[in-house]
Amino acid sequence: MKFSANLGFLWNDRPLPEAIRAAKVAGFDAVECHWPYDEPAEAVKAALDETGLTMLGLNTRRGDVGAGDNGLSAIPGRKAEARAAIDEAIAYATAIGTPNIHVMAGFADRDDAHQTFLDNVTYACAQAAPHGITILIEPLNRYDAPGYFLTTTDQALAIIEAVGAPNLKLMFDCYHVQLMEGDLSHRIEVLLPYIGHIQFASVPDRGAPDHGEINYDHVFEVAGRLGYDAPLGAEYKPGGNTDDTLAWMNIWARDSV
Repeated sequence: MKFSANLGFLWNDRPLPEAIRAAKVAGFDAVECHWPYDEPAEAVKAALDETGLTMLGLNTRRGDVGAGDNGLSAIPGRKAEARAAIDEAIAYATAIGTPNIHVMAGFADRDDAHQTFLDNVTYACAQAAPHGITILIEPLNRYDAPGYFLTTTDQALAIIEAVGAPNLKLMFDCYHVQLMEGDLSHRIEVLLPYIGHIQFASVPDRGAPDHGEINYDHVFEVAGRLGYDAPLGAEYKPGGNTDDTLAWMNIWARDSV
């Protein structure tokens, strides 16, 4: 079983290159992040080359966070900003060898938000394709992100099918899906052809996966049995020193999937 450290939460008390090095020391097989843009791409690429890790994914910018933005691509009237964020993410991902970009939808509930998101995701897929980059869309739960446009896997699947681009996939975050829909095993089985990345954390506290209401023994076994062999993304909040929360990595041996 392989794991990816999400450095948006893990070791986020240090510069991104140092967090990459910490993930290597801890035994992770890959890394991923949220918004790396304040760190020069050259420094991140150097740390990745040094450790031999791949940065599996990054997010488009949220927008004006102080004004409450959490993504731009579903917000009517902000196409230019959304596409600038997409272009920036593609350029950064290309510079550091990242194969996936999560295009963040944002808070939107107008009738034209759906078409706005379709248009911007279609643009993202077209711009990313020449670079071999996959675009990911991720449903977020209504408790942590009330008002977020994309909230369920059914909604995401409808968008993926409407866009029809081969490089558009679902980010299946077990934490968000459990809070909104549950039935993780069945959903992974049905949605696996559309899934580009799987992330995990405990529910309800979004901590390490060795406690809470999700049986990750079973979830990981199902994913592996179905043929999912990419690193699983540890996107949980450590609530302190990350190194003190990694006992779970010893629970799931590398040959268990």
